[in-house]
Amino acid sequence: MKIRKNPDQSTWGQLSQRPTLDHNEVQDIVSGIIRTVKKEGDRALFRFNKEFDGVHLADLSVSRVEMDAADKLLDESLKEAIRSAAKNIEVFHESQSVEESIVETMPGVSCWRQSRPIESIGLYIPGGTAPLFSTVLMLAIPARIAGCQNIVLCTPPDKNGEVHPAILFAAQLSGVTNIIKSGGAQAIAAMAFGTDSVPAVQKIFGPGNRFVTEAKLQVQQTGVAIDMPAGPSEVLVIADETANPTFVAADLISQAEHGPDSQVVLLTTAQDLIVKVQQALDDQLEDLPRSDVARQALSNSLLISFDQLSDALSFSNLYAPEHLILSVDNPRDCLKEVVSAGSVFLGHYSPESVGDYASGTNHTLPTNGYARAYSGVSLDSFVKKITVQELSKEGILAIGPMVETMAAAEQLEGHKRAVSVRLKNLKT
Repeated sequence: MKIRKNPDQSTWGQLSQRPTLDHNEVQDIVSGIIRTVKKEGDRALFRFNKEFDGVHLADLSVSRVEMDAADKLLDESLKEAIRSAAKNIEVFHESQSVEESIVETMPGVSCWRQSRPIESIGLYIPGGTAPLFSTVLMLAIPARIAGCQNIVLCTPPDKNGEVHPAILFAAQLSGVTNIIKSGGAQAIAAMAFGTDSVPAVQKIFGPGNRFVTEAKLQVQQTGVAIDMPAGPSEVLVIADETANPTFVAADLISQAEHGPDSQVVLLTTAQDLIVKVQQALDDQLEDLPRSDVARQALSNSLLISFDQLSDALSFSNLYAPEHLILSVDNPRDCLKEVVSAGSVFLGHYSPESVGDYASGTNHTLPTNGYARAYSGVSLDSFVKKITVQELSKEGILAIGPMVETMAAAEQLEGHKRAVSVRLKNLKT
């Protein structure tokens, strides 16, 4: 990790920058894939499956037989863990369903909002060496609670043309309606524009590599909504002298193992913690299955010491991490100072992993500094908010003259007349 001590505030902006890549080549590749899928539909998906995933498929859709077999292929302990996590996620997201009150802004003028589910949504679930079945729960459960009618899931098949059974089990448990064996930018294009096998959707959710991310950004320009801009996973840990270096090292590694481009940051006010955490990192990396990936990520990450906890919190707000762990004494006091973060974990016994899997909060979060302006996925992500207003005779008589005045000032005579004709009718 790159170590800095009390960096001058003028350098914080540079230190908080994530690694950047040349996106021109990626943009060109993705735009070509999107054009091909839009033109050729299923034929393009079959061809890309063979080209990118090395598998020849007879059917893009997961069959009922495959769904039923998935249940038998998983250990009962894993199935029970998935069920329990699903319940926690369901409880937390159901609590976000709130019926809004009707507000009378002035006598006879009532305003309120109503929620309507997005009818068709698409979920992208990465497969490969880390099949993210937990993301199925995080996205499909709130979609079901919101009332989305069609939940389409795309995920790349393995070399045998199969989808990981845990993904299928989680999908069935969560209410997914269609499961498609397709990954990469081509899957995003298929959900955006539709094919014979893939229903077109109105909003696309889910993580992925830079090709998937770029595809989401490009289809967004055609009118298909996406959950949020996103980049590689990241965690920022703020630790004081009460922190356990073994815990801190484990938290850093938990994000570093996501990928070589993941970034982890440690901010500490305890100078002696630095050496202890570095030693703990070395010890824990020794037997980590994905140690090569984690080591690459750690080599590009930061360890910064500050004299004042307030400086650490200020730097964190500028960085705006996807995950923020406050491994400090009295973490709730620090929480008051947190302005920008995707999800916050308080104290020494709240590892980021619990949010990834089972506490109930959503793990689909803004990265790459987008937490300054974006929230993580919630029940609201799957609904549209429609405003409603209703005026009585008393209401239009009260508010009408001010609308006439404002419309006239903007030289919009038609707007004014829509009010004037009603006022005239009521006064005759």
